[in-house]
Amino acid sequence: MMKLINGDEFENEVLQSDLPVAVDFFATWCGPCKMIAPVLDQIAAELEGTAKIVKVDVDQSKEMAIHYGVKSVPTVILFKNGEIVDKIVGALPKNEFKDKIAQMVE
Repeated sequence: MMKLINGDEFENEVLQSDLPVAVDFFATWCGPCKMIAPVLDQIAAELEGTAKIVKVDVDQSKEMAIHYGVKSVPTVILFKNGEIVDKIVGALPKNEFKDKIAQMVE
């Protein structure tokens, strides 16, 4: 299960992480967000120990969404060593999400 984080936890969970991190910026009212959540949960389980996926609710963490330029949800931003390496806007099939996240691990 992906961990829901807020702005206070972002530094430790994402920017200081030893593992690559995919951050799912979502909203509870967003249909496509609900569609990709189980897919990202599966990927998180499959890549456990090599990468992690966390969730940020844009309604609860507006300042973080603005800071990272999230204009629509779902947006998944991929971080490695505290730096943004990719940004995915919208829903993708599981294999495309997994491929993009797995590329960070290599």
